[in-house]
Amino acid sequence: MPRPKKTRFVSAYPAIAAFVPTGVTVIGEIFMSVEELESIRLSDFEHLDQETAANLMKVSRHTYGRILANARSILAEAVITGKTLKIEGGAYEFRGMGRRRRRRGGRGQSEGRGAGYDQGKQS
Repeated sequence: MPRPKKTRFVSAYPAIAAFVPTGVTVIGEIFMSVEELESIRLSDFEHLDQETAANLMKVSRHTYGRILANARSILAEAVITGKTLKIEGGAYEFRGMGRRRRRRGGRGQSEGRGAGYDQGKQS
């Protein structure tokens, strides 16, 4: 049995849940977890170094680097291939909310929008 994923801390649930390319035929969809989007936001939008961003998400610097690399790969695939990018799921918790707002579960389960999902398959 695999080890359970450690909860990652994010600032808020993203205001935008999907990006759909226009002007081309959409050939599929790809999923990015909320914590992967948070890593893009911290590193590429807020311009934080990986050590600072990892501390904010309460993960090791190496784990943060893996999350960020995966997020960039998903983003590149969506842009290059014209797939719809959907942002949902993950093992996350909102910063400052304590353990009472934990978001976990398996992707593909019918828990509704906003509920966290473990990172699953990518289309």
